[in-house]
Amino acid sequence: MVRKEEFTFDSRDGKTKLHAVRWVPEGKVICIVQIVHGMAEYIERYEELAQYLCEKGILVTGEDHLGHGKSVGEDKCYGYFCEQDPATVVVRDVHRLKKMTQEEYPGVPYVILGHSMGSFILRNYLFKYGTGIQGAIICSTGSKSKLLVKSCKALAAVQSVFLGQRHVATFIDRLAFGDYNKRISDTKTSFDWLCTDEAVVNAYLEDELCGFTFTVNGFTTLFTLLDRLNQEENLKAMPLDLPVHFIAGDKDPVGNYGEGVKKAYDDFTKVGMRRISLKLYAGGRHEILNEKNKLQVYEDLYPWIMERVKEYQL
Repeated sequence: MVRKEEFTFDSRDGKTKLHAVRWVPEGKVICIVQIVHGMAEYIERYEELAQYLCEKGILVTGEDHLGHGKSVGEDKCYGYFCEQDPATVVVRDVHRLKKMTQEEYPGVPYVILGHSMGSFILRNYLFKYGTGIQGAIICSTGSKSKLLVKSCKALAAVQSVFLGQRHVATFIDRLAFGDYNKRISDTKTSFDWLCTDEAVVNAYLEDELCGFTFTVNGFTTLFTLLDRLNQEENLKAMPLDLPVHFIAGDKDPVGNYGEGVKKAYDDFTKVGMRRISLKLYAGGRHEILNEKNKLQVYEDLYPWIMERVKEYQL
């Protein structure tokens, strides 16, 4: 029987109470998996994966980021993180939850999984705090060129001056995501690129906590996270022996249909990461954890996680 616990903790922004969830298995906790969710969604969308892992003795936890899910304040400003250095704050929030969880479950191996924007947060996490975990799963990630990222940051900076940080950045949103459906024939919605399962896409569209457009502040945060991933000195700061597993669908536009994922993998290789692996799932779109073959993805992740448990116990 899985026990689901909801709680809050203080964000590193100094003012926000973040909503978080913990799925606790019966009996001994053999491992902890912290999930870092993606853009314009929230942690409870990972309930099915959490239940699967919990039934195998793995505790799962995660928080709604600033500007997301139940962490959004009374102003209902979705897609706005915080005023001061949000790209650093969101990484520190992930770390605070990790430390809190470890205090309650000391001596348990710890793995972090980041999906989409959450994968960019996790990749930033690795060069700041990577020595404190036993493994990382980088899900549905991508790579953007230095020139493109800096251009997008500059555009966001201009809009910030003239329109303000809380302006809903529909123009930037169209530039960033407007062509994501281009390889899909017979599209039915603007979010078909998310998943081949129409029920998942429809549920996303009907969920008021999903699919909102980021503010200028939100896009500045996203582009800053990406910019930091293009700095070689940051990549060199990652622990070289940390096991890292990349997974994605080969029809995911965020990962440039596999090429952006391979680029991220190659970046890790070039700085000397010794224990990295990559698996692309044929036909999978962006939300590989919600695809029609999601059980296969779960069943592939489980033994990889258990390898981290075995290594920790040695």
